[in-house]
Amino acid sequence: MDPTIPASYGAIENGALGVTGGRITWLGKMQELPTYKSENIRDCESGWLTPGLVDCHTHLVFGGNRAREFEKRLQGVSYEQIAREGGGIVSTVKATRKINADDLLKDAALRLSGMTAQGVTTVEIKSGYGLDLENEIKMLEVAKDLAREENVRVSTTFLGAHALPPEYKGRADDYIDLVCKQMIPEIAKQNLANAVDGFCENIGFTPTQIRRVFEAAKKHGLPVKLHAEQLTDQGGAILAAEFNALSADHLEYVSEGGVRAMAKANTVAVLLPGAFYYLKETKKPPIDLLREHGVPMALATDCNPGSSPITSPLLILNMACTLFGFTPEEALAGMTREGAKALGLGDEIGTLEKGKNADLAIWPIDHPSELSYWLGRDYRPTRVIGGNIESVET
Repeated sequence: MDPTIPASYGAIENGALGVTGGRITWLGKMQELPTYKSENIRDCESGWLTPGLVDCHTHLVFGGNRAREFEKRLQGVSYEQIAREGGGIVSTVKATRKINADDLLKDAALRLSGMTAQGVTTVEIKSGYGLDLENEIKMLEVAKDLAREENVRVSTTFLGAHALPPEYKGRADDYIDLVCKQMIPEIAKQNLANAVDGFCENIGFTPTQIRRVFEAAKKHGLPVKLHAEQLTDQGGAILAAEFNALSADHLEYVSEGGVRAMAKANTVAVLLPGAFYYLKETKKPPIDLLREHGVPMALATDCNPGSSPITSPLLILNMACTLFGFTPEEALAGMTREGAKALGLGDEIGTLEKGKNADLAIWPIDHPSELSYWLGRDYRPTRVIGGNIESVET
C-alpha cells in the first residue's frame, strides 16, 4: 500500500517491499524487484501488507476497573452524574495510586496484548490517573517499560489536567498551578512525555485553565493535544488549533468554527467510536463537515476503564464504518496514516514509503476491506517492527 499510487487503498497488486537497516528502501511490482539473496526473502503467501496499526489515543495504564459503574449506566445513571458523585476518573485515580508499578505494568501488558495481536505496532499511552507528581511519573515510566518489554513503539502523553484530584476539591486553579509549575517542568526534565494533553469539558477544565497548561507545555518544548467537545462545545477545538495542537479528540459537539480552525492549523481529528458506543451517545461527530474542510480523521480505541474498555483496534474500524459512516478505506487510513499524524510521527510511520520505518502488518486476507468487516475473527497477523519480523500470538 503506497499512498502515492492512485488506486483504492494505494494498493500495489503483486507487490514487493525491500527493507534495509530497519527502513523501507524499495517498494513496487514484484517483477521489478531488484536482486536479493534468497535467504533474505519472505513470501507473504498472497496476503496483504499494510502499515502497522497506530492506536493514537489510549489510557492503557491504570489500576482497577469500573464494571460497577457500567452497571449503573445501564440502569440510567449518566456518565456525568457518576463523575459528580465521586466516581468516574477519580475512582480510577484512587485505584491507580494504590497499585505498585510492577502490577500496573503486568495489567497494562495484558491489555496491550489484545492490541498487538491485531496488528498494532505503535500505541500512544496517556497518564492522567495519578494526578500528583509521583503517580503521574509512575504511570509514564510504566508506559515506557511497556515499549521495552512488549516490542511495540510507545508514544507517551502527560495528561495531568484530566480531572480534579480529591485533595484539590473546589480548588481547580490551584491544581492547574501544580500541573504547570511542578508537573510539566519535572516531566519535561526527565523526558517522560512526548506531548501534553488536557480534558476541556464541563466536568473537566475550562478553556482558560487549559490555556495555562498549553502555555506551560509550549515553554518546555512539548506539543499539545486535547480532549475536546465530547459532551459539550467548550471551544476546545479552537483553542487546540490556536496552539497548533497535534490533535483534538472526541469532537462530537465541535462547531463549524472549530472545524475550520483545525483545518487551518492542520490539527488531526481523533474520533473515538468506542466511547460513543459505550456511553450510548446519540450525537455523532460531524464527519461530513470534517471531510468538507479536509481535516485528517484518525481513529483510536480510547482504551480506558470507564468509557471505552476496548482493546480491539479492528472493532474500532468496524464501529467507525457502522456508527460514523466511514468507508473501510478511510477507517484503515484512520488507524495508520492519520493516526501517525496525530502523534507527530507522520514522517516516520503510518504509510509504506521509502525512507520510513519498516513497521508493517502482514494479513491473511483477500482484501483490506475485510479488516473493517469481520468481528472477532482471529487473523493472527505477522507484525514487523523496524524490519524485525514477529509472529503475534493471542
